[in-house]
Amino acid sequence: MIPIRILNRKRAWAAVGRRFLTSHAAQNPLSPPPAAAAFPGHHGLPFLSHLSSRLARPSHAGAGFPSSEGVSIGNFELILIVLLCWRWKRRCFSGSAAAGLPEDGTVDVPLAQTGEGIAECELLQWFVKEGDEVDEFQPLCEVQSDKATIEITSRYKGRVSRMLYVPGDIVKVGETLLKMVVDESQAPVQSVDSQVPIKVSGNLDGELSSGADLNTTGSGGVLCTPAVRHLAKQYGISLSGIQGSGKSGRVLKEDILKYAAQKGIIESSGIPLGDQLQDELGSVQVIENPSDKKVTLRGFQRAMVKTMSMAAKVPHFYFVEDIKCDALVELKASFQKQTTDPGVKHTFLPLLIKALSSALSLYPLVNSSFNEDAMEVVLKGSHNIGIAMATPSGLVVPNIKNVQSLSILEITMELARLQQLALANKLSPEDITGGTVTLSNIGAIGGKFGSPLLNLPEVAIIAMGRIQKVPHFDEKGNVYPASIMTVNIGADHRVLDGATVARFCSEWKRLIEKPELFILQLR
Repeated sequence: MIPIRILNRKRAWAAVGRRFLTSHAAQNPLSPPPAAAAFPGHHGLPFLSHLSSRLARPSHAGAGFPSSEGVSIGNFELILIVLLCWRWKRRCFSGSAAAGLPEDGTVDVPLAQTGEGIAECELLQWFVKEGDEVDEFQPLCEVQSDKATIEITSRYKGRVSRMLYVPGDIVKVGETLLKMVVDESQAPVQSVDSQVPIKVSGNLDGELSSGADLNTTGSGGVLCTPAVRHLAKQYGISLSGIQGSGKSGRVLKEDILKYAAQKGIIESSGIPLGDQLQDELGSVQVIENPSDKKVTLRGFQRAMVKTMSMAAKVPHFYFVEDIKCDALVELKASFQKQTTDPGVKHTFLPLLIKALSSALSLYPLVNSSFNEDAMEVVLKGSHNIGIAMATPSGLVVPNIKNVQSLSILEITMELARLQQLALANKLSPEDITGGTVTLSNIGAIGGKFGSPLLNLPEVAIIAMGRIQKVPHFDEKGNVYPASIMTVNIGADHRVLDGATVARFCSEWKRLIEKPELFILQLR
């Protein structure tokens, strides 16, 4: 027994086929029934003529499914009707929508996923502006997450139609960064719903309607303060047409007022520009007590808030030790004296890193990570030693991969590379992920020692103070000058007990005080 729903569908498709094949007969009963030509694209198949004749004539008793109007249609013939109608609809309604593009040729370029767990990024700078022609894989902009700085490239070849963000904005993953016209003959540079006319050449039409809202995203990353943007919006001026007189082309309030006077938006007077600015703003006053200023944390600073908040919940165990570095000082001076490459500068840090790797080989638990959810410790095979660096963008911890397999010279070169990238804010995600233990060289800035917080999921972090000359006593009680460095090891007390940390530190101290011991172990 055929279900009622299937019967109704067969009746409906029978009616569709009958409308296609009998329209001619309905208009002219004396003419012969339409043949296969009723179906576009049939290519003269003979069975369509037979099918149309069957649909056009009255039904008689027999096999097949009778329709409501007496036409008998078999299952095979019904399938043919469905396929042919579908093919006809596809041919008639195919177009730009079928190609997967909007009718105006404009596509959205979203912020793609830049790394695992990244939900938003800060837009640092644009490499393009509205109206620019862009090729595939050409860099569009530079963004910074809480882990790294990344360039966003174009997936399309076309023209930049509209930018939706300015440098300094926070953009969530998946949101549209800009719009592009992928077909040169379609879509203007400025979207049709914008009320501010902006030319591709960058010239400004200064006469705007009083109710027009400023398109702040059309500036293409003009450097200025929020107060300047607000003033420009009050006068209906686009920042993209103003040449800034400040540092690095920054647009100042004086530039806004001067441009407004030139365009006749405000009346020009003989009053000095500074006095005119005060009259226009009306809120410039000499204040003896400076006001508070709110600063939004972004990039690496936001990452530090998250990581330190999590680390503060972990029970820390600290172990402090003084290490004599006289032999290390002599070895470093010898390296610098014997070097033939003027671009290589030898410091204490590569020697300390290599000695640390040798100590980690004897105490692998210090070179591990803790998974609290699974209650398991992962002993890391590689010694990826992270170096905490203070940069203008905040604290960042890139790491030197596979220290156990590197020479002291290779460590020196890699450390220099990471420092240059950190200062330029160009570290890649690979540079700052995968660390196994962290060194914090606070002695390079000042101070004897500090109490560092763990860089989770690592279980150990070491803060090193500066090497300084202090009076020391030998076994006979004689005083002599010694180069002493104070270190403070912070350990995850859920994984490392005090005895393990003390033994590990003693081994590291022994290698530093007698560097010839770990030099013997170099591979």
